[in-house]
Amino acid sequence: MHDLKSMDIIPKIYCLHYNECDPKKCTSLKLKKFNFLKIIHKIKGALKDAIILNPFSQIELSSNDLDTVVLKGLIVIDCSWKNFLNIKKQNTEKSRKLPPLIAVNPVNYGKWEKLSSAEALAAALYILGFERHAKLLLSKFSWGPEFFRINELKK
Repeated sequence: MHDLKSMDIIPKIYCLHYNECDPKKCTSLKLKKFNFLKIIHKIKGALKDAIILNPFSQIELSSNDLDTVVLKGLIVIDCSWKNFLNIKKQNTEKSRKLPPLIAVNPVNYGKWEKLSSAEALAAALYILGFERHAKLLLSKFSWGPEFFRINELKK
């Protein structure tokens, strides 16, 4: 297990992007502009061993996934909530779901488990011990800090 107190590691973050959203509202594309993540269109090669955030997974993300994320990366799936079946196709042994959280993004404010890609990534980073990185990521959105407050994620 990595000691995050002695190392300043930033995990590699990827977005499996289906190009189904309004580019002006897409949190993944905004994060790409800030070099927080890399957009991918297929999970292949070494990325097959990365952790995939997938709300259909039977396994919840935990600190047990830290080494895999540090070594292989973290992938968020960005597709329309209307086309959720795309996510089911990515249900592999490396898929992990997040605990129930409330969205604060303007499109789905107040809805349980309808997180934007940015919210999902921030929650995952927070759970894995990357609190500073999670807060930095959401600081790029006016509504970002509210996510931590409303979900009572404090440290």
